[in-house]
Amino acid sequence: MEKAFISRLFQDHQQAYRLPSPQLICDWLRGLLGMLFPELSTVRYDNERAFRQDFESYRLKLFNILDTMREQLPLPPDELEDRLLAQLPVLRARLLADAGAILAGDPAAVDLTEVIRTYPGFYAIAVYRIAHAFQELQTPLIPRVLSESAHSRTGIEIHPAARIGERFCIDHGTGVVIGETVEIGNDVKLYQGVTLGALSVLKEMAKTKRHPTIEDNVVIYAGATILGGETRIGQGSIIGGNTWIVKSVPAHSRIYYQNEKLHREVDTSNKTL
Repeated sequence: MEKAFISRLFQDHQQAYRLPSPQLICDWLRGLLGMLFPELSTVRYDNERAFRQDFESYRLKLFNILDTMREQLPLPPDELEDRLLAQLPVLRARLLADAGAILAGDPAAVDLTEVIRTYPGFYAIAVYRIAHAFQELQTPLIPRVLSESAHSRTGIEIHPAARIGERFCIDHGTGVVIGETVEIGNDVKLYQGVTLGALSVLKEMAKTKRHPTIEDNVVIYAGATILGGETRIGQGSIIGGNTWIVKSVPAHSRIYYQNEKLHREVDTSNKTL
């Protein structure tokens, strides 16, 4: 029985797709983040030549990761590598804007260095934006490996297919869940324990929009749960803590519980309450 079982396992290994190890992908991620942000680097560079040499080594690591799974890729590994790395200037600019939003929104934050170096919200957003770039290039496996690495480190789960706008802020962050078809606008802020999820988990709904849309300049406080693909939170709204929302709310709304009853207020002057 033992020999037959081990033989079966061996056959499974032989027949499995060639895939890079999650550890290899995560090591590459840490190196890339260190290249993009000196605050996350373990190396102090004395000259540009040494920096360029390390950058090229991480580029080669990316190619080797992609080459391992070339049969599953939509494009040749070198073309996919080029397309991803071409996005780095835009990715870095967006992440610096995200860090700036976190700094502006948190009175306890001292400077950008502290946000980038220590804030779990920034780290989760950084990994999401890199994973999303892979997702947009239809790269299998790697986006989920990256997002789950951030999830295990920060307690923040962001599906790589979610669409998130500029200057995104996650404060504290533990327990935040952002589902696959979520759409988030610009200048949105989430606190810990927020769930942007689906009303139904039926498998046949996999290709439909199952998760909510959050428009620009929305603040969602701790423990709020917003569910459903047709649910839209209008721009400038404030969603109070521990609220449960499965229907859309208009722009500039304030949703909160008082005396165990859910209250909705709308600013008809089109100013955020």
